[in-house]
Amino acid sequence: MALAVMPFLRLVRAGFVMAREGVFGLVNLPDLPAGPRFALAMARLLERRAVRAKSADLRLSDALNKLGPSYVKLGQFLATRADVVGKDAARELSALQDRLPPFDDAAARAAVAEQLGRPVEKVFVDFGPAVAAASIAQVHRALVRDKDGSERDVAVKILRPGVARRFQRDLESYYLVARLAERFHPPSRRLRPVAVVDTLAQSVAMEMDFRLEAAALSEMSENIADDPGFRVPQVDWLRTAKGVLTMEWVDGRKMSDVDGLAEDGHDLEALGAAVIQSFLRHTLRDGFFHADMHQGNLFVEADGTLVAVDFGITGRLNTRERRFLAEILFGFITRNYRRVAEVHFEAGYVPAHQDVDMFAQAIRAIGEPIHGHDASEISMARLLTQLFEVTELFEMRTQTQLIMLQKTMVVVEGVARSLNPNLDMWKTSEPVVASWIKDNLGPVGKLRDAGDALSALARIANDLPFFADRIGRMSEELEKMTMTGLRFDDATAEAIGKAEARHGRSGRIALWAIALSAGAIAVHLIF
Repeated sequence: MALAVMPFLRLVRAGFVMAREGVFGLVNLPDLPAGPRFALAMARLLERRAVRAKSADLRLSDALNKLGPSYVKLGQFLATRADVVGKDAARELSALQDRLPPFDDAAARAAVAEQLGRPVEKVFVDFGPAVAAASIAQVHRALVRDKDGSERDVAVKILRPGVARRFQRDLESYYLVARLAERFHPPSRRLRPVAVVDTLAQSVAMEMDFRLEAAALSEMSENIADDPGFRVPQVDWLRTAKGVLTMEWVDGRKMSDVDGLAEDGHDLEALGAAVIQSFLRHTLRDGFFHADMHQGNLFVEADGTLVAVDFGITGRLNTRERRFLAEILFGFITRNYRRVAEVHFEAGYVPAHQDVDMFAQAIRAIGEPIHGHDASEISMARLLTQLFEVTELFEMRTQTQLIMLQKTMVVVEGVARSLNPNLDMWKTSEPVVASWIKDNLGPVGKLRDAGDALSALARIANDLPFFADRIGRMSEELEKMTMTGLRFDDATAEAIGKAEARHGRSGRIALWAIALSAGAIAVHLIF
C-alpha cells in the first residue's frame, strides 16, 4: 500500500493542475451522468481567477505542458479532434507535437557521443541546433559525408534525458487508477483498464528504443515500395543507436500548417483522402500501420507526396483481425448493419448470449445519422458517447489487440477533417476497403486461402512422424509415473528446499517492513 502513495499523490497533483488551469471548464460532453457533472462542478471551484479570462487553447496547452510527456501525448491526440475540443484549442495543442522547448544543445551533443561512441565532430560534418522538439525527443539537422565523398543532409533524433523515468512514474499512476477501478467499480471491468495500461506500457517501452523505430521505418519502406504518393525517410543505420536515430532529411511542409499547404497550391481535399486511404491500405493489406499519425508526424513534399515520420508507435493486425475490420467497414459503407453485427459476434467482440438483431438495431442507430453526411454535420463528441453506451449495453469487453487501431483511426480521421471539414469518411474509405474485400474475400481470395490450407496440411503431414515419436515417449513416461509415482532428482529437491527457505525469510522481512512503515505513519500522525 505504501508503494501506491506516490502514484496517488502524482494523480492528485495532475487533477489539481488541470483544475487550477481551468481544463475541466472546457468539458462539454452531451448526456453526461449526474455524478460526473457534479465532480466537474466541484473541480471548477479550484480554477484560478486569471484562468477564466484565458482562452480554451491556452488552458489546455499550459496544463499539459506542466504535467509532462505522457500528458503531452494526450494533447497531441486531442489536437487532431477540433470537432471535440474546438478549432482554437486544436490549433494551440498542435504546438505540443513539435514545438516544445528543446533541451540543452550541449546535452544533445553529449547524448550523441555516448550513444554512438564517438564525438559529434567525428560522426557529422556539421551538427546544427534543434529544429523541432516533442515530448519524447528532439530533432537536429546535420550533414554527413559518405565514403564516396558526397554530402547529404540528415535528421538526427535524440531521446530527451530522463524521459523514460518520467513516463515510468506516470505509468505507475495509471496502473493505480486502473487497479482501483477494477476493484471498486465492477462495471469498468469489461473495459479491462489494467490490460489497457499494459498495452500503453509496452508501446512506451518500444518508443524509447530508436533501433526499433528504425526497424519499423525499414519494414514500412518495403511494404509501400510500390505505393504512389506515400513514403517514409530512409534510415542511416551506421549513425543509429538506442537513443539516437539518424535518417534522411525531409524537405516538406508540416501537415499541421494547413494555411501554408493551401498557399503552396496543394489540393487539401485530396490530401485528406490520401491520409485515410494510406492508413487503411497499410492496415488491411500489410497488417502493419503507423499508430501515431498526427499532423506533426506528416509532411507534404512539393509534388504532393506524403512523408510519414516518427514510427516509435506502430500497430499490427493478424489476417483474421484484418478480415473482421474490412467486413465491418464495408458493412457500414453499404449500410448492411446485419452483417456488421454478425461480424462482431464472429470475432467475439460481443458476448454470445446477446441478441444479434438487437445489436444490429443499435449499430443502425449509430450508422444511419452519419451516412450521407459530411464531417461538418456530425458531432463527434455525441457519436463517441453513443458508441460507449452501446458497448456498455451489450457488455462488450475491451479488445486490447485493437486499442492502437481504434486510437489511430480516430486520429487519422481528425487529421483528414483538419484538411477537409466536409469529409465523407465512408465515401473516402470505400475504394480501399472494397478493393481489399474483392481481392481477399472474393473468388481469388478463396482460392488463395484454399492453397494456404493445403500447404498447411502438407506441412502437418511431413511432421506426423515427429509427432508420433513424441507422443510415444510421453505415453511411456506417463505409464512409468502411474507405476512408480512422481519422482524428483536430488538437485530438484534441493532447489525446492532453498526456495522455501528464501520464501520464509522474505515473508518475515516483509512483515517487519510493514510494521516499521505503520509505526512511522503513526508517529507522523501523532506529532
